[in-house]
Amino acid sequence: MLQETCSAESALGSGSFRDLCRRAYRFMLLARVAEDKLASLYRAGKIHGGVFLGRGQEALSVAGALALRKGDIYAPLIRDAAGRLAFGEPLIDLFRTYLGSRLGPMRGRDGNVHRGYPRQGYLAMISHLGAMISVVNGALFARRYQGQSGVVGLASLGEGGTSTGAFHEGLNQAAVERLPLVLVIANNQYAYSTPTTRQFACKDLADKAVGYGIEAHRVDGTDLMACLKCLGRAVERARSGGGPQMVVAQLLRLAGHGEHDDATYMDPRLREMPFGRDCLPTAEEQLLQAGMVTAEELAAWKSEVQETVERTVARVQQEPAPDPYREDWRALATPHLVDAAGGLEAPSAVVPLPTLA
Repeated sequence: MLQETCSAESALGSGSFRDLCRRAYRFMLLARVAEDKLASLYRAGKIHGGVFLGRGQEALSVAGALALRKGDIYAPLIRDAAGRLAFGEPLIDLFRTYLGSRLGPMRGRDGNVHRGYPRQGYLAMISHLGAMISVVNGALFARRYQGQSGVVGLASLGEGGTSTGAFHEGLNQAAVERLPLVLVIANNQYAYSTPTTRQFACKDLADKAVGYGIEAHRVDGTDLMACLKCLGRAVERARSGGGPQMVVAQLLRLAGHGEHDDATYMDPRLREMPFGRDCLPTAEEQLLQAGMVTAEELAAWKSEVQETVERTVARVQQEPAPDPYREDWRALATPHLVDAAGGLEAPSAVVPLPTLA
């Protein structure tokens, strides 16, 4: 059974890889600036509910999303803003959801990360750890029964989720059925405040793949180029009939569990470890050293992204909040399943994701 460790060394010569790296970095930068703005809004009392940042996880997140293609299935988690944006989520939907705009995908009903467009393969996350594996399995089964082939489903997970029953049941099912599932595990060293030493006894999470009879890939989650290469390979292996793929990335959560958490329990020595570096400046250095970008371009991108985020937030802050006296509340999200007074209602229109630039 394949177990490999991915690096970026053999991918530097490709022009298409250069374009991919540049694109990936821009999504990482957009996610970082956007989430820094969310943190500021939270501290200013403008956001109700939790704010969860992907700081330190952007390289892994964006690599997973960019490895997918139209028609694939993507199930992100709370630290996957970079991947969500790369998969096609409009930036404005991120702020509309957190700020409670009635025009957002959740219509102001949910204050953080449970957003998506399921009909287009972008699944709204479930907070219960490990639960998204079985949801992606179900979506892959549906494609199989519909006679569709070449579809890959990617589910994100933290290392804490690998200790749950949902993880075992979902991954076991995917392995037995040889589903084209790619499970991306961000080993960020803490499940909320619980360190890895209290989460699992195995030396390496990738070793768990052996018990399920599936392939495992290890990658440095702080290395953008290695992540792009590794996730690209895993997705292609799944797409070509290789069965489920497990990708385990070593990195460090560079913030608390949420903005309400000061993370004083974290061992400061972890910052000095190789996996403790920040993937964003690391990616900048990689791109500069490889001649994939100039310092002037980086400066221009940062200015452009900052302006875009500020403009988007200003727009959302002017949008209406939900009115409980005028809102058409339903226990079911699908209108045509509700037996209204006038008979069955027609399904609401589906908002398409924009075409990726």
